[in-house]
Amino acid sequence: MGEMAIGQIRSCGKSHADEQIKVAVLRGGVGRERQVSLESGRCVAEAMQQAGLDVVTSDIRPDDMQILDRRDVDVFFLALHGEFGEDGQLQRVFEERGLVYTGSGPEASRLAFDKMASKRLFARAGVDVPAVVEFTRDTKPAELQEQLRQFGERFVVKPIRQGSSVGVSIVNSRADAVAAATKVLGEFGDCMVESFIPGRELTVGVLGRQALPIIEIRSRTGFYDYQAKYVDDRTEYLFDTIEDRAVQARIQSAALACFDALGCRDFARVDFILTGDGTPYALEVNTIPGFTSHSLLPKAAGRIGLSMSELCVRIVRTTLAQHRSRTK
Repeated sequence: MGEMAIGQIRSCGKSHADEQIKVAVLRGGVGRERQVSLESGRCVAEAMQQAGLDVVTSDIRPDDMQILDRRDVDVFFLALHGEFGEDGQLQRVFEERGLVYTGSGPEASRLAFDKMASKRLFARAGVDVPAVVEFTRDTKPAELQEQLRQFGERFVVKPIRQGSSVGVSIVNSRADAVAAATKVLGEFGDCMVESFIPGRELTVGVLGRQALPIIEIRSRTGFYDYQAKYVDDRTEYLFDTIEDRAVQARIQSAALACFDALGCRDFARVDFILTGDGTPYALEVNTIPGFTSHSLLPKAAGRIGLSMSELCVRIVRTTLAQHRSRTK
C-alpha cells in the first residue's frame, strides 16, 4: 500500500461531526456463529464509543427487528456472522427499507456466503482455486467417490454455506471424504469436497479498495479450525513472512480480484493457501469478518497504524459518504 493511501486511512480520528452520528451495532443473530458475533458487536460498540460516537446495540433476529424502525439511527453497523446476517438476507431488508448499513450489498453477500458460487467467480476472474466437487442430496455417494479419483487422496470437506470453519474437516482418503460429506450434508445441507492444497495459510484484509498487509496464520494443530480461531491463544498471526515482493503483490492483487469479482464494498477479508511455488489459491471471502480480539481485519488495520476505533469510524464514514453520493 502506498504512503498516500496509508495517510488517507490514518486520517480517521475523532471529529465534531462524529459526535452527531448515531450508530446501531447489530450483533448476535441466529447462525451457528452467534457467540462470535456477540463478541464482535461488543468490540465494535466499545471502539466507536471510545471515538465519541453515539452507539446503541441490538441482538437482532428475523422475528425481532424493531431496531430497524428507529428513525434516530444514521447508520447500522453489521457485526453479524453466518446465516441471516452475512448471507444477504438482512442486507435485502435494508435495501427494501432504504436504510444505511455497513458492508457489502445483498447480492455480493449471497455470493460470498455460497462457497461454490464464489469459487466459480474467482476462477472466472483469473484467480487460482482448489479443484472442487459439489455434494448435494441429488448426488449418490458412489458418484462422489468416483469424481474424487482425480484429486489425490487428501481432501477438505466443507458446508457450502457456513463460516468460521464450522463443519470443516480434513480427511485422508476418498472413503473418509464420502463419509464426512454425508455427515455435513445431513447437518448443514449442501456440501463441497476440495482437493487439499498443501501450503501456508494466509489472509488479506481489504479496506475500501486497499489490500492490507498479509497475515500468515500458524495454528498449533496445523488446522485453522473454530478452536484455533476463537479459543486457542497459541495460534500465531504473523506479518512480513513473505519476503518476495512479487509474491506479495500477486497475493494482494488476487485479494482485490476476488473482492471485485463478488461486487463487495467497504471491507472484507480474503483467505488463501500459498503453495511452495508462490501460487495463492483463493478459499473464500468473508464479507463481515470478525471484530474480536482474535480477529484478523483489525490486526491488519493495526499494522498500518489504525486502532480499532479508527477502523470502525472509517467504515462508518465511508458508508455515510457512499450513501450521500448515491442519493444526490
